[in-house]
Amino acid sequence: LFRDGVARTLVESDLFEVVGQASTGREAVAMIAAHKPDIALLDISMPDGGLWALSQVMTSPEPPRVAMLTVSEEDDDVMQALKAGATGYLLKGVGAQELVSVVSDLAAGRSYLAPSLAIKVLAAMNAPRAAPADDDPLDGLTKREEDILRLVSEGKSNKEVGRALDLQEKTVKH
Repeated sequence: LFRDGVARTLVESDLFEVVGQASTGREAVAMIAAHKPDIALLDISMPDGGLWALSQVMTSPEPPRVAMLTVSEEDDDVMQALKAGATGYLLKGVGAQELVSVVSDLAAGRSYLAPSLAIKVLAAMNAPRAAPADDDPLDGLTKREEDILRLVSEGKSNKEVGRALDLQEKTVKH
C-alpha cells in the first residue's frame, strides 16, 4: 500500500515514470539491473535488506542514484547507507510534495538527508574515532572489489582492469 502510494505520487507529479516496484531486496536488484532507472528508492527494512540491495546495486558499472526511503533513524543505518553510496535518505513520514521535490533534487544530481538526521550525521562525523579494530579491512570487500584489487595488485592500470572485467575505468577508480 505504501509502495503504491509512493509510485502514484511520483507518476501524478508528471515529472517521473515509475518503471517498477519490488517487495524484496533481491527483486529490487534484479529490477534495477533490468530497467536501469536513473533513480531507485530502497527501504532499509525491506526483506533481504535494503542495505544489502544498495551494496549490490552500487557494484554495477553505472548505478542509479539511490535514496533510502525508510522509517529507520538509527545512526548506524544512516551512516552505512551513506557510506555504501546512497545519495539520499528520507524518512517515511515525508509528504507527497516533499517527496517529489527530493526525488527531483536527486534527479538533478543533488543529495538529500532528512533534516532531523543531519545533526546526527554531523555529530557522528565529528565524534572522536575509536582505535582501529584488529578486523581485516579486506573482509568487507565484495567479490567484484576483490577481483579489482587482485588485478591492481598484479600491477595492472585502471584501464587494463576495466578491460579485463568489462567495467568502465571510472568504476574501477571508484
